Amino acid sequence: MSEEAKLWDIIIVGGGPAGVAAAIYTGRSLLKTVVIEKAIMGGNVVNTERIENYPGFHGGIEAFELAAKFRDHAAEFGAEIKNEEVQGITLEGNLKIIETNQGSCRGKAVIIATGLIPTKLGASGEDKFWGRGVSACATCDGPFYKDLVVAVVGGGNAAVEEAIHLTKFAKEVHIVHRRDQLRAIKLLQERAFAEPKIKYQWNSVVKEIYGSDVVEGIELEDVRTHETRKLAVDGTFIYVGLKPISDWVGQMVQRNKQGYILVDKDMQTNVPGIFAAGDVVNPDYRQVVISAGEGARAALAVEKYLTEHWSS
Repeated sequence: MSEEAKLWDIIIVGGGPAGVAAAIYTGRSLLKTVVIEKAIMGGNVVNTERIENYPGFHGGIEAFELAAKFRDHAAEFGAEIKNEEVQGITLEGNLKIIETNQGSCRGKAVIIATGLIPTKLGASGEDKFWGRGVSACATCDGPFYKDLVVAVVGGGNAAVEEAIHLTKFAKEVHIVHRRDQLRAIKLLQERAFAEPKIKYQWNSVVKEIYGSDVVEGIELEDVRTHETRKLAVDGTFIYVGLKPISDWVGQMVQRNKQGYILVDKDMQTNVPGIFAAGDVVNPDYRQVVISAGEGARAALAVEKYLTEHWSS
């Protein structure tokens, strides 16, 4: 049977905490399950260094280790994992067709758990140097900046956490924030202020990222005086926000103005049989444990849906 002809009970789009938890539940219920993930299983979990608040891991766990456990746990219960990029979704009667860069998958139900992607600054030079000195993953790229100077743009939890992580490699880390105080939780702030390698560029925004072949510096603008100044750095890490990965659903599935998918109490969208969970529906609480819980909830709702609509 060809891949296009195979019929899945459930197609899960996204291999982060929500998608993995859903796959564990549906696989354990003996539902034919496939997880489509374009990158590494674990989702945005792998963009941090260590998870300290996931139940059962007293003392914390390395993010990549947790992601590996996610993958293995889903596979243990029979979930098939496809490394493909989802491009669209269509309906064929009650069937859901997921189009990817490598073909299509047909399923009785779908759980969308695609998560979030970093918001870009829109600064001059940002796209030119993306991947060549501009990044949104300090955990991935931090080792490239051993004994160099870097900037971290943002003042929330992610920015401060990654700035702290970068001090393991860089000789100096500049936090660039448009306000005069951080927005991160107090624990992270205390850690950052206690780190002598971290410097602060308050009330500042990045206007330009410049260099020849690689990043050589950033131009900052003071939001109060509008005066500009240059800061020599070898790399820039951007943490100014996130947006849901939902454009691929088109007009079929209802979303709010920010692009977050709208669901009911059972995590079901406006389309029967299409569910969503995790950060792609939740703009307020981006936590591994919450996403996993929503994934489990969606999986239980899927099982109920299949019993009511697909039982022979």
